[in-house]
Amino acid sequence: MREVPLTICEREFILKAIAERRRLDGREAYDYRKLKITFGIDRGCCSVELGLTRVLAQVSCEITEPKQTRPTEGLLNVNLELSPMAAPHFEAGRLSEYGVELNRLLERCIKDSRCIDTESLCIIAGEKVFSVRVDVHVLNEEGNIMDCASIAAMAALAHFRRPDVTVDGEEVTIHKAEEREPIPLSLHHMPICVTFAFYEQGKYLLVDPTEKEEKVMDGKMVIAMNKHREICTLQMTGNMLLLKDQVLRCSNIAVVKVIEITELIHKALENDSKARSSGEKFGFAASQEPTKVTTNQQQAQEVDTEVAMEMAYQLLENGKDDEEEMESVSEVKILGPGTGAIGEGGANTWGVESEEENRMKENKTSQVNKKGATAVVDITGELSGDSEEEEVVVLEELDDTKTGKGKGDNKAPDTIDLTSTLKSISKDSKSPAKTGEKLKKKKKTAR
Repeated sequence: MREVPLTICEREFILKAIAERRRLDGREAYDYRKLKITFGIDRGCCSVELGLTRVLAQVSCEITEPKQTRPTEGLLNVNLELSPMAAPHFEAGRLSEYGVELNRLLERCIKDSRCIDTESLCIIAGEKVFSVRVDVHVLNEEGNIMDCASIAAMAALAHFRRPDVTVDGEEVTIHKAEEREPIPLSLHHMPICVTFAFYEQGKYLLVDPTEKEEKVMDGKMVIAMNKHREICTLQMTGNMLLLKDQVLRCSNIAVVKVIEITELIHKALENDSKARSSGEKFGFAASQEPTKVTTNQQQAQEVDTEVAMEMAYQLLENGKDDEEEMESVSEVKILGPGTGAIGEGGANTWGVESEEENRMKENKTSQVNKKGATAVVDITGELSGDSEEEEVVVLEELDDTKTGKGKGDNKAPDTIDLTSTLKSISKDSKSPAKTGEKLKKKKKTAR
């Protein structure tokens, strides 16, 4: 499965945030993510969580023959594995170019720096020595695997204990942990890798980049250093050019980070040894904090909201001038079981009618008052007794001016004589001009 690339919008958003000295998770440019170091029940088993990136390291040993060129030195092997469990685009069974690069860089950090005294691993010169193997498994990949893997490998080596042996002539006796206390490895120093990501040709610098930040970076530099300010490994990748001052600035930052991480490793080792000696619970199960499915595991991050708050206050101040302040009452009055009333006694929140609406209502009422009587407006139909056509009479109120009454008489008549009105209508309808027109219309409708 191929790696899913970032969209153009995501890429531009991340680069814009970096240019504004901001990061997606709220960290500063030189801050590490939350680091958690835990040890298993067996010696030499260590799990490291750097944010969401998780790595498991396991140290083991066996007795083998030494190399002919170095007969008095033991062997140290480092192996890093990238499985599809860490990310879907990692292939199972073989390392990609990225995996080979990480494996080689980890070997240079631990093996080539000679942080372990390999001569102390010799049992019989030229015949039998201890071969120590460090297996690093990436459980989840969320950026900066190198730093997390180096911390896990060094913590596992410091936590490991090899069995004690006795030599009697050519006979070698390996004692169990119940018989003799296992012996820790002799460590000269602890090299820790610190990764720096560069953007816009080295203009911006980030420590401990995440997966998305790694996809948009121009290049990166990995510095392996111990707390004694000794650089063990330095590697630069990417299409960029760095100045001498930039490399020195990164090395000064790496010194501070390495000292802090080394102290965390020693503190975790002390806590584990105290738990084992006092008989308390130890291991991965004891170190896991109980969590619930409904809880949010995202850590709280500080967000700068000064600009947004200033804009909100400005909008509120501008809105106060236009709108009237109104008080609201939120008290609830209980009227009975299961019923209540809210909002009584507070300010009126209904809309106020404008002056124009009031004037329109006054004009309508004045017009209605002027109307008093009713009269016939329109009459259609015939009085010939034909059942096909019906009469329609529409009556509406007339003003006092039409009825001829004075201004003081505003009362409408109590009764209306319809017979007189119908007779007058019949006389008008029987005129020859009107009857001729209606007969023509009747013939047309009959056809």
